[in-house]
Amino acid sequence: MTEPPMDIRPVGVEDAGELLTLRRAAFVSEAQVYGDPNIPPLTQTLDELREDLRAVGVITLGAWRGHRLVGSIRVLVEGTRATLGRFAVAPDLQGQGVGTQLLLAVVPHLSEGIEEVWVFTGKDSVHNIALYSQHGYEHQEDRTAGDLTYAYLRKIVGDAPASA
Repeated sequence: MTEPPMDIRPVGVEDAGELLTLRRAAFVSEAQVYGDPNIPPLTQTLDELREDLRAVGVITLGAWRGHRLVGSIRVLVEGTRATLGRFAVAPDLQGQGVGTQLLLAVVPHLSEGIEEVWVFTGKDSVHNIALYSQHGYEHQEDRTAGDLTYAYLRKIVGDAPASA
């Protein structure tokens, strides 16, 4: 049977339940890597997620195959900078290009004037860092928050100078 084509579009509040389920399924493996079941994507409530989906400056893109939400990425826009987060792909589809398609879909959904896109992930999430690096994101710094250390990567998309 042929897979339906992937449709990438903004996620609406009406999709919050499905998005919450997707994120929880996708982030269990991250929680296992860090030995911490209380990472923010696993503790966010449905009401908090709905509020985030309504927030000004936040774009959440979803990847659908037919009626199934199979991936998502959250984009926070602040001035000339966009920051990616909560990047999730259904566990049974990881490694099959869903994440790459979502990552490539971000820039066309950004408003004019965005000069750089940042992404952060756990410092020990080597597969995530490799994916970002393949698509032009360069490691800038590591930051510790609580017990976790995050790697921050940046990609220049506008006319901004390349220095940090």
